[in-house]
Amino acid sequence: MARFPILFLLAIFLCTCAPPQRNSGPRAARYAYDVEARIADLGITLEAPGAPIANYVNVVRSGNLLFLAGKGPRTPDGAVLTGKLGAGTTADEGYAAARNVGITQLGVLQAELGDLNRVVRIVKVLGMVNATPDFTDHPEVINGFSDLMVEVFGDRGKHARAAVGMGSLPRGMVCEIELVVEVE
Repeated sequence: MARFPILFLLAIFLCTCAPPQRNSGPRAARYAYDVEARIADLGITLEAPGAPIANYVNVVRSGNLLFLAGKGPRTPDGAVLTGKLGAGTTADEGYAAARNVGITQLGVLQAELGDLNRVVRIVKVLGMVNATPDFTDHPEVINGFSDLMVEVFGDRGKHARAAVGMGSLPRGMVCEIELVVEVE
């Protein structure tokens, strides 16, 4: 009977002295691959975000969450990409516009973090689509953004989402997308 307490105490000692199990090593190994390399593999070039044109900021950090301001798609020369789904702009064009916004938002994240491998998860996305009242394919449009987040971040890019139609958006842009991101 005297052995039981000694073994019990030995087990407690070993459990409290053993180093804790942690994810160690580079973030890329912990998350299966390097996000920055993945972006390069996809042929995506990220640009630093421009200054907001009104009284707001591109991103606000609260603890380990980043709240990114809504952004819209841009043409190669930097002009706002305009259009209304259901009135001359197709769902495929909307999808491409939403993907374009995803690239812009990745640039915002990179400017804020310096390294996109610091992204733990894309948490929440709000996608707003400039659409006529009879247009109902809002999710297919915002999939352009969501699909890009999964292409770039893998499972960490899967997120909660709302895809809604709007009667208008600033400057007539095709879509506007904001998001919440968890970071290290």
